[in-house]
Amino acid sequence: MQRRDFLRFAVLTPLAAAVPLAYGEVTAKATVEPLPDGKTRRFELGRRQFLLDGAPFQIRSGEMHPARIPAEYWEHRIRMAKAMGLNTIAIYLMWNYFESEPGVFDFTTERRDFVRFIKLCQQEGMWVYLRPGPYVCAEWDLGGLPAYLLRDPTIRVRTKDDARYMQAVQRYLDAIAPKLAPLMASRGGPILMVQIENEYASFGHDLDYLLRLRTMWQQHGIEGPFSIADGLGEIQKTKTYVPGVALGLDGDTDFAAAQTIAGEAPVWVGEGYPGWLTHWGDLTFQSGNYVPTLRKLMAEGRSFNMYVVHGGTNFGFTAGANARNDYAEFEPVITSYDYGAPINERGEATPDYRAFRSLIAARVAHPIPEPPPAPPTSHFAEVIARPFASIWDNLPLPSRLVKKPDPNEILFAQNQGMVVYRKTLLSGGMLNIEGLRDYGIVFSDGKYLDYVSRVNKPGLHVKNYVDIPPPANGAGTTMEILVDSFGHVGYGQAMYDFKGIVGAVTLDGEELHDWQAHSLPMDEAYVAGLPPMTGNSPSTLRPGMFFKAFITLDKLGDCYIDMSAWDKGYLWVNGKLLGRYWRIGPQQRLYCPASWLSRRHNELLVFDMHRVMPTAIRCSDRLMG
Repeated sequence: MQRRDFLRFAVLTPLAAAVPLAYGEVTAKATVEPLPDGKTRRFELGRRQFLLDGAPFQIRSGEMHPARIPAEYWEHRIRMAKAMGLNTIAIYLMWNYFESEPGVFDFTTERRDFVRFIKLCQQEGMWVYLRPGPYVCAEWDLGGLPAYLLRDPTIRVRTKDDARYMQAVQRYLDAIAPKLAPLMASRGGPILMVQIENEYASFGHDLDYLLRLRTMWQQHGIEGPFSIADGLGEIQKTKTYVPGVALGLDGDTDFAAAQTIAGEAPVWVGEGYPGWLTHWGDLTFQSGNYVPTLRKLMAEGRSFNMYVVHGGTNFGFTAGANARNDYAEFEPVITSYDYGAPINERGEATPDYRAFRSLIAARVAHPIPEPPPAPPTSHFAEVIARPFASIWDNLPLPSRLVKKPDPNEILFAQNQGMVVYRKTLLSGGMLNIEGLRDYGIVFSDGKYLDYVSRVNKPGLHVKNYVDIPPPANGAGTTMEILVDSFGHVGYGQAMYDFKGIVGAVTLDGEELHDWQAHSLPMDEAYVAGLPPMTGNSPSTLRPGMFFKAFITLDKLGDCYIDMSAWDKGYLWVNGKLLGRYWRIGPQQRLYCPASWLSRRHNELLVFDMHRVMPTAIRCSDRLMG
């Protein structure tokens, strides 16, 4: 059973019989919980329990990721978690969100100022459980590892035995550790504990790699305490428990079995799942039922981290993907990271939120605050987006002449986006595109022929073959392949998920060589420079079109932009990439925060891989329904 399937099963599995904590049942009634008030604190791993200033301490944590939440809503989401009865916020730091190119770091723009987020947690009286990577999974592109690592096809990641990888990790820790060290509880900050890597047992079995990472943190003045998080079965098999650290169970609650691994160190729920992730093509949005598990955890005083209390959004190109270890059964993650979490994508309390809040409130001594109101919504009338520009008129120059297609990362140092391959054929036949990553459309002399896809879902199937008609004359036919990539696989052994075309392209069994290739990163600079097309009639348009519409708002607020009338592509709002949409669903509406909008002129730019005619864009106030 694959880990993702196992953990999803575990979400709905009743809590295993648990051994009571060494200090007995619920302790929260006995004392007022200490707050991160700027005083130095002593957080320790006691005998099968956490200790704060020498007293037993139950971590009631909810995970949320600053990179997935509009920065102006950070404070609101933290307050929502606190009002549910939690005392800790767990956060991932996504390495590739901070370092776009080797040595090029950004810790200030968009949603990258994690120091500010951590200080907001402290301001709101919330402790922090830090999960900084270098690998995080998180259904994020390449599990948080920078895709620039893949520009060297021989590199091995998540291992101490590849100096190139470890040098990159060192550079990352050198950049973030000085920002984090002053925020540790031992220095008056809110960070209680730091996780070493993430779910390593699902990938490797080299305990020395984890020990090396811990040493690297210690060399930066971060002494811990430390934790690891893994599925119980995986860590039993690989024996990669780091002696003396807290053992967080992911999707499991067999504390007795885990305690035999951890000795006297604390065992807790490192990831408990109130919901679940959703892939493109799933029949519905995933959800869970965490009430029975949470009830037992609270009754027994167990520490836990709820993954996630609030999911947020995979803005831009950040959504990752899953696949089997042999790269088959590729499943890209949708743009929404709502996750069926108790605080939904736009910050509203769900029925689960109210149920969890009631359970927790009944077990803690202090009153918990009322939730803040959800941010306001806005609405716009249906608009029609009209053809604006064609990708075929805007292929970046220069093109490259290549003997055969190669991965985008190697050919163009391109991490995401699209690529166009063009070749003149002197005959027709059956075109076979091996190693397509991940979706493409094929043209002959400008005429759309068919799609090719790596994704196998209802209404869509894995398809590498396209029938190319013979040339209409002796001059040959121009064949073009427009390839679009989803996020890189971020879990398991399929971490070398190169994009573009990574295998041979053949025509009736003969490999084709000598291609013209165009890089299309689809970044903000590219779309900002698109000139409007002129002189094209609907009969001459072909798939690969940009469309534009304009909206004016009476008031600012969050909204969901409904793309259900479209096929597959990307949506920019006022020049910023909101994310992907796809007709196969289940997501048809993209969350747009108020800060992306203006009361005045708002521009919606759509790139669709199939549509050529004007198409409607609608507005809603929720993700589904």
